[in-house]
Amino acid sequence: MNTIPSASDSSASASSTSSTAPHWERGLLERLLLAQAEEQKRARRWNMARRGLTLMVIAWVAYLGFSSTHSWHSPVDTTTPHTAVVNLSGVIEAKGEVDAMAIMDALRAAFEAHGSAGVVLRMNSPGGSPVQSALIYDEVRRLRALYPKKQVIAVVEDVCASGGYFVASAADSIVVNQSSLVGSIGVRMDGFGFTEAMKKIGVERRLLTAGENKAMLDPFLPEDPRHKKATQRMLAEVHEQFIEAVKAGRGKRLSENPEVFSGMVYTGATAIKMGLADGLGSVASVARDVFKAEDLVDYTAEPSVAERLARQLGAGMGESVTHILKTSAVGLAPTR
Repeated sequence: MNTIPSASDSSASASSTSSTAPHWERGLLERLLLAQAEEQKRARRWNMARRGLTLMVIAWVAYLGFSSTHSWHSPVDTTTPHTAVVNLSGVIEAKGEVDAMAIMDALRAAFEAHGSAGVVLRMNSPGGSPVQSALIYDEVRRLRALYPKKQVIAVVEDVCASGGYFVASAADSIVVNQSSLVGSIGVRMDGFGFTEAMKKIGVERRLLTAGENKAMLDPFLPEDPRHKKATQRMLAEVHEQFIEAVKAGRGKRLSENPEVFSGMVYTGATAIKMGLADGLGSVASVARDVFKAEDLVDYTAEPSVAERLARQLGAGMGESVTHILKTSAVGLAPTR
């Protein structure tokens, strides 16, 4: 039999619900607020730790970067007999992987060291700036004349082409691996022409110059036969300077084959036949068999930690670091 609740029972139930409901909601709200406050504390602690760590890393990099602009790898005392090594690894360009001023400093240190029995140019370069290459070439020749008792041997590993070979030809001799890539005695200039693309998308080129040749080789203008001829003449002049430098360095060892100066790249084995190299070898074999000093000392001036990081991370990361510094400084220093 169903029982219908009385009015008094209903009133009591309602009174109980109304008294417990606010208490339950208040408890839940308090727990939520406490959890949120704790989360904010954790977030603040993490942000402070992250910013502190970031500042420590940046300070460490800055210290290393400004305290030393270069370093030498010296596993032995430079006053004891050793083979001095100078690395040319990468593109030859000012402030780049192979910078002439840095290489020249390393060469002078290698020649001046009392214990260096000879100098090895370890070559791994596809070439680069003709000016930077010529600067290193001239310095090698000057130091050879200044220290006639110390040989300079260029040791080609993977590649020694174009400006890289320009430098190598200044050495007393060149040794290669049979699979090395050697040569590319030539000069090139790259460019693009966008005139047809501009027509298709309806872009009009507007250019003002003072001097009829100021816009020479502008990729947004049609190719001018006069400018092309002048540029070709300039390239031929630089090529001739390259050829004369190689001839001065290699002398009668060069083959009479006209392909030598055609810009062709050869394997190490073929380079020996063409007179571009003198034999097979490695840094270790030259140190052991030629200089009789197996200990190697690397005199290559390396970029600072900051410079290496800048090259690897690029401008984008630099902007991110700047942003972190700015945000980390909020609350630490006055702003205006």
